[in-house]
Amino acid sequence: MSNHHQDAPTPPSPPQLLLYQMGTGHYLSRSLGLAAKLRLADQLKDGPRHFGEVAAALGLHPQSLNRMMRLLASAGIFTEEPGGSFALTRLGELLRSDIPGSMRAAVMLFAGDRIHAAWAELEFCIRTGLPAFRKAAPDADWFTAFNKDPEAAAIFDEAMAAFTAQTALALTAAYDFSVFGRIADIGGGNGALMIGILNANPKLKGVVFDQPASAERARAMIAEAGLASRCEAIGGDFFKEVPAGAGAYLLKHVIHDWNDDDAAAILANCHRAMEDADARLLIVEGIYPERIDQSMESRGAAWNDVNMLVNTGGRQRSESEFRSLLQRANFRMTRIVPTAARVCIVEAERA
Repeated sequence: MSNHHQDAPTPPSPPQLLLYQMGTGHYLSRSLGLAAKLRLADQLKDGPRHFGEVAAALGLHPQSLNRMMRLLASAGIFTEEPGGSFALTRLGELLRSDIPGSMRAAVMLFAGDRIHAAWAELEFCIRTGLPAFRKAAPDADWFTAFNKDPEAAAIFDEAMAAFTAQTALALTAAYDFSVFGRIADIGGGNGALMIGILNANPKLKGVVFDQPASAERARAMIAEAGLASRCEAIGGDFFKEVPAGAGAYLLKHVIHDWNDDDAAAILANCHRAMEDADARLLIVEGIYPERIDQSMESRGAAWNDVNMLVNTGGRQRSESEFRSLLQRANFRMTRIVPTAARVCIVEAERA
């Protein structure tokens, strides 16, 4: 008989407990969003600190802060040390504002007040098929309203840039952009994706096109990256027109923000702007699976799809839905290029 023993397998959680944990998920989301807003991780970047010190530095109620930090410690954001001190975990480090790859802005965006308030109107969205903001403002445009809040718009740009830096590496590894002389990033935000592509393709030129406030931020980012001689940032409205003459028109996480009619209008403007017979349309998004299971791919697609419904009125699309949408704008899908990121490149040419 062996002297070694095996640990007993962990019994599965009762279904009642699983449903309870799902139903209380907002406890963690709200606490995480507030931790990002308050920059709690920045307070711990030099090592463990007592919750009382952190509370004094931020003007907070000490015992209440302690209770929230213990909640976050239970989820692996902090570790609770003896005597009331807390330290950052590797996960919690990503909430710092001063590190490469920081997720602070992304957490502030997706776990912040604006998106939580929109999800509170989920029933309205499910009953009407309209995004939450239409309940109070039937004729409003989400992005126009959003950009009226400079702080919120800056957080949005920073959050998108956090994902985009890694996406740029995946895109340039999967797709040869060097065949184009000039590429236009439509809805390119603060220019993070274009900067990554240009750095990987020294002979390529680019243009970032977005609303004027975003284009201004992109212009500063492009100059800071030393790419002003190869890239420009132009402000405008992609429902009216986009810059003409590019060899490729890139739209990363743009089309999923809009319903089919609006998305087709954006694509039609890209079609009109193409002057080269070999020009390509490159849509960078996730592809909605034909059937949902419990995989991370399915969860990401389904969760993001409903978030688009609630917040912008857009949607995630399957391969067949992309084909239909492209046909409406007189494009023909040529291929779908997978990447190491959680997106694909849907490539199309003029039909």
